[in-house]
Amino acid sequence: MREQPIKVEVVIPVHDRRETTLQALRSLSRIDSSGLELHIIIVDDGSTDGTRSAIRTEFPEVEIIAGDGTLHYAGGTNRGIEAALSRDPDLILTANDDTVFHEQFLQRMISTTLENPKSVVGALLLLWDEPDKAFQVDFSWKSFRGGWQQPVGKSAFDFPSEPFKVEGLAGNCVLIPSAAIRECGLMDSRRFPHGWGDIQYFVRMRKHGWQLLLEPRAFVWCEPNSYPAPLHTVSTRRRIEILFRDRRHPLNLQRQFIARWESAPTKLLALVGFTVYLAQLFYSAGKRSIGRSR
Repeated sequence: MREQPIKVEVVIPVHDRRETTLQALRSLSRIDSSGLELHIIIVDDGSTDGTRSAIRTEFPEVEIIAGDGTLHYAGGTNRGIEAALSRDPDLILTANDDTVFHEQFLQRMISTTLENPKSVVGALLLLWDEPDKAFQVDFSWKSFRGGWQQPVGKSAFDFPSEPFKVEGLAGNCVLIPSAAIRECGLMDSRRFPHGWGDIQYFVRMRKHGWQLLLEPRAFVWCEPNSYPAPLHTVSTRRRIEILFRDRRHPLNLQRQFIARWESAPTKLLALVGFTVYLAQLFYSAGKRSIGRSR
């Protein structure tokens, strides 16, 4: 039996979602923390909606790190991880603020980590509006389908009952041993400030010998993703800007290429995956163009 409590730091980057952030903190306040020394760090990246003062009022024990609005997801997470490491924890949980946590989720993730040395453990992500429906779970690389793929339409009941290995993890709720971070470094916030940084980060850990596991009993519920307007619905000028100049847009080609280049199993497979992605993109655009001309 371990006599000392397990030290866990929780890192959550936030920006202008006061009520969503408070909901996550209320949920965390209700989890089973027996045997744990739990500390929460919120990285508030320049919120202007009163997030910071609301947290201080309702959760004075939560540490708040202020950003200036330029950190975004990866930079904010990195800032929180750096602060967490200074407290010398055993484990760091990175999470999004749009998350509602099952009261046993963390105990189950910790058990999986302790039973599987050198492992990084993800929670089972479920949707707010369809509470049994999984999303962003069990990523796998499929070169001839354009890169990273995830199962669609699966429910919480479709996964094994025991933890299982995965090729990639989304960063919505992941438990990371401090040793993994000290060995592999932080997220690449320069090339992936807004998205893909989490996938690339955990694939990097896997390439360093850390196995990625998913704990199917660690239930967390997340807000459904919002997606940009399809390219065929915007003007030609805006389409060109998105594809070739707007690095912040998820469909920007340079961003899509770098994401695959840095996270694919090999550089050759990255090239194959990106080539397939381009073919899919332009084939889809061509079909819509023909449809409109009829």
